[in-house]
Amino acid sequence: MDKILEGLISSNHSVPVKKAIVKKVVEAAEKEATEEQCQALYTLTARLILLGEDAFQKQVGFQVLEAYARYHRPEFERFFSKDFVLGLLQQGYGQLDRKDPAIVDYIHCCLRLLISCPSVLEIFSVIQVEVLRMVCERPEPALCARLSTMLSDFVQCIPRDKSAILFCQQLVRTISYFHCFASQERELREYVGQVNKVSALLQNIWKADPATLLPSLQEVFAIISSTDPSFDPSIALACLVQHIPLQMITVLIKSLTTDQNVKDASMTKALCRMIDWLSWPLAQHVDIWVIALLKGLAAVQKFTILIDVTLLKIELVFSRLWYPIVRQGALAVLSHMLLSFQHSPEAFHLVVPHVVHLVQSLRTDGLSTSKAFLLQFTELIHCMMYQYSGFPDLYDHILEAIKDLPKPGEEKIKLVLNQSAWTSQSNSFASGLLRQAGKSETGKTGLVNLGNTCYMNSIIQTLFMATDFRRHVLSLHLNGTNTLMKRLQLLFAFLAHTQRAAYAPRNFFEASRPPWFNAGSQQDCSEYLRFLLDRLHEEEKTLQVLESANPKAASPGVTASKDPGAQTSTKGSEESPLPPVETKPGNDSRTLIERMFGGRLSTGIRCMQCNSISKKEEPFTDLSLAFCPSATSQGGPQIEGPSEEPKGLCQGSVNGGSEVPEQGLVKPPASSVHFVPATNEPPLSVPDLVNYFLAPEILDEENAYFCEKCGSLQRAERTMKVVAAPEYLILTLLRFSYDAKCHVRRKILDNVTIPPLMRLPVHAPSSPRKSSSSVSSPLQVDSPESSENLAKKLKPSQQDEEEEEKERIDGVEEINRGGGMQVQSVPYVLSSVVMHSGISSESGHYYSYGRNINGADGTQHPANYFTLEEDLGNGQAEPSLSTCSALATPPEQRETLLNGGQEARDWLLFNDSRVTFTSFQSVQNITNRFPKDTAYVLIYRKQELTGQNITGGLTANGMRLSAEPPLQKELLDAITKDNKLYLQVRNRSLTLGPRLSRLPRPPAHSGPTGQMTMTHQGAVAPLVGEEEEGASIPSADWSSERERLEETQRRLALRVPVRCWTLIP
Repeated sequence: MDKILEGLISSNHSVPVKKAIVKKVVEAAEKEATEEQCQALYTLTARLILLGEDAFQKQVGFQVLEAYARYHRPEFERFFSKDFVLGLLQQGYGQLDRKDPAIVDYIHCCLRLLISCPSVLEIFSVIQVEVLRMVCERPEPALCARLSTMLSDFVQCIPRDKSAILFCQQLVRTISYFHCFASQERELREYVGQVNKVSALLQNIWKADPATLLPSLQEVFAIISSTDPSFDPSIALACLVQHIPLQMITVLIKSLTTDQNVKDASMTKALCRMIDWLSWPLAQHVDIWVIALLKGLAAVQKFTILIDVTLLKIELVFSRLWYPIVRQGALAVLSHMLLSFQHSPEAFHLVVPHVVHLVQSLRTDGLSTSKAFLLQFTELIHCMMYQYSGFPDLYDHILEAIKDLPKPGEEKIKLVLNQSAWTSQSNSFASGLLRQAGKSETGKTGLVNLGNTCYMNSIIQTLFMATDFRRHVLSLHLNGTNTLMKRLQLLFAFLAHTQRAAYAPRNFFEASRPPWFNAGSQQDCSEYLRFLLDRLHEEEKTLQVLESANPKAASPGVTASKDPGAQTSTKGSEESPLPPVETKPGNDSRTLIERMFGGRLSTGIRCMQCNSISKKEEPFTDLSLAFCPSATSQGGPQIEGPSEEPKGLCQGSVNGGSEVPEQGLVKPPASSVHFVPATNEPPLSVPDLVNYFLAPEILDEENAYFCEKCGSLQRAERTMKVVAAPEYLILTLLRFSYDAKCHVRRKILDNVTIPPLMRLPVHAPSSPRKSSSSVSSPLQVDSPESSENLAKKLKPSQQDEEEEEKERIDGVEEINRGGGMQVQSVPYVLSSVVMHSGISSESGHYYSYGRNINGADGTQHPANYFTLEEDLGNGQAEPSLSTCSALATPPEQRETLLNGGQEARDWLLFNDSRVTFTSFQSVQNITNRFPKDTAYVLIYRKQELTGQNITGGLTANGMRLSAEPPLQKELLDAITKDNKLYLQVRNRSLTLGPRLSRLPRPPAHSGPTGQMTMTHQGAVAPLVGEEEEGASIPSADWSSERERLEETQRRLALRVPVRCWTLIP
């Protein structure tokens, strides 16, 4: 019969004829047959099944085998012996390799035919041993799937007891070696099916023998935590997660996160690879396990791991949102990562560029689930933009894309943000781990946020963009000193010439931070600015006093050359203990701060009973502008005035600033004022607030004025006039008020129009000015405070202790005529704006806009270049010289200034490490687009009056430098050294990745509040700009250049190489 069958198969007959004859052969199986005939048929069928040339031959083999094995079972038992099975599994069959899946299929078929025979037990024992050996050889997915199918049908073939544990562990490891290189959907589906069969086998084993589960999971963790760079485990391991009981999550995660034997590098690898599992189709519960592990690491304060993994994998998680089959789990993980990573906006900003494209895709993909998913996604984005407000250049396109979608309320946003955070805003982490390789297209340098230091960064950038001030600072000869001005000069030099994308001003921060400012906490930028300017002013005054007391200490070469760009000095200047002083016009003894930012304010009080007038003058560096009473809601909080006017409410500064503004420089609301902006009109403008500040006010009732001439409290009128205009006019908008009903400080979110050009009324005296003061006036300047809390405004640089003469002038005519003063309209152009983003005085974010007013050629526009606005926007159709008003550029220049051209690109947005081009239109519309983002500190630069020098050059009596001064040798050396170090470190980061990644992490310790802080070598510290001023001012933390390089390499081991681990398919 075997000869007939063999001849038929190899004949040229048609397939129908062959099938008919095969049918006869199968029917003949019921008849008796000799042992020899049966063995011959079994051998033939084995050859047809295993070595058949086509599917027909294999099919014939299976049909004949099943028929004869059924009717001639004893003969088949003797043929399919354990030796025959062992030979198949160890040696294969003929030319067929032992690892071919066809062998497993053949054995599987034969086992079904022998299931009721006693001899099958011996075969089971053989297979138990052989399958363990086979999985240790890491079979391919196809063979492993066939083997799993056979073992699932015949559980007797699965190894027992200890061998079962080993088998499960090896099968898990085998899955980790699975890889699919197919690109066709059919092949991908087949691969996924094969993996699912293997995972189903493991699930059955775990259910039948629970003792095998924990060792299997331990093997999974050992695989995914491996730091071997040559081993890349397959994401197919994700198929196992759905089979792990969810009730084991708590125990397993706690065991992993508290195990002292698990190194941070291993845990980082494991978490990264688990996040990669989100890419596995149809994977269930992966997101649950990933989030559980993230929470577990946060519970044991493994923040370094969380930061590394979040920054590394956040973009991959976001990319999974494009695929409907895995997007729901990916969104859950993305939400947790973003909502927990609240110490820095960097993680969110990594995905911001992709948000608009995803929103557009979800709108158009036509899936029924996309609409609901889009609502969930946009809610998350709204929460993150609320948390990290202050980035208008990043969020504009997003707001436009989702403007028609529902926006969650503020209470819901706060609830969402408070659910998962493992750090708070007032933490010890340094944010902004910079990833840029070089400077932005602007050519400007950002400032690294050292931990809620955005208030300092924004102020530094505004001072840097004050062109004349920057150039004067850089032209000072301060070699050999360690003053605050020297540190500012070094900082300005680095901002101008470093090759870093962002610079970390650590030394300057420590030197300039007010003593009452807690490091790591949000502070008021206006208060910081006042303190900084006062420190610089007092420092220079002290040096002037020392020089005058010891003139021999400074040789003739000590004074700075009349050429501010001179880079050399005499030997005497290098040996002098005192720094040289910049050349000033004539006998001008004013400090640089006074010359750049100092103005003078005249305050007059007229008794309305006897018409006597008391006057005094005082210096100022900034004007604190309160909002007009009509600008606040009727039922809302009112503005608090100084102590002599307790009826009002206080407008304080932002984030820890003074609650009660300093007397004399803040305009409190009065019971009656002459200037009240019209209501129901366009938004208030900066000139409106200045006019309100300068407007006369009535002092009566509880605020009545004590008149010395009358000898009693009298109703009086107080007036304030600017009598000396500063080169740079600093205006602070008091946006925070105290709500007496709720006992909280609220932010006034009213939009304020910012004119690019405006004029300030300055009352110049017709005769030499005489300072006077009334000792009875409540506006008497307070005595200087202690060194722990310096005064917020400059003290006069001359005759500080001399009593001012008191004047009393009878007659109303004198004050109406301005006291014999001539009113000049001084033009100012907007230089920079510091924005506060947020709704709380204790939190938020600062960023700044800046414009480089003077180009390289020092070109300026004279005052007559501008025209007066015909309509001020608040009902003042006919402005006078005695009021502040906006100016307008000629029509042919307006479009260029606002929307395009080279001038538009002169506007820059400074947001910590980020520096981008923007336009003045963005500055003006910021509050309309982002209601929480409001102007807080503005700096205007005085323009040349007609007939004055407009060349911008420095003359003997000039205030302006025409170009950037050349760097002095000490500054040049420091910057050159740092640039070389930066380039060397950057090159090392590109070549030493794998080797550096295995270096140990520096130690971390917990702070007193339980939040993690890092040592100076901590992994949390930003890499870029870390060396900073140490290049010029040695620090005790660094003993040599070699140590600095080694420390930088250690940080690179934690930052750069980890990016090479990305497993994005």
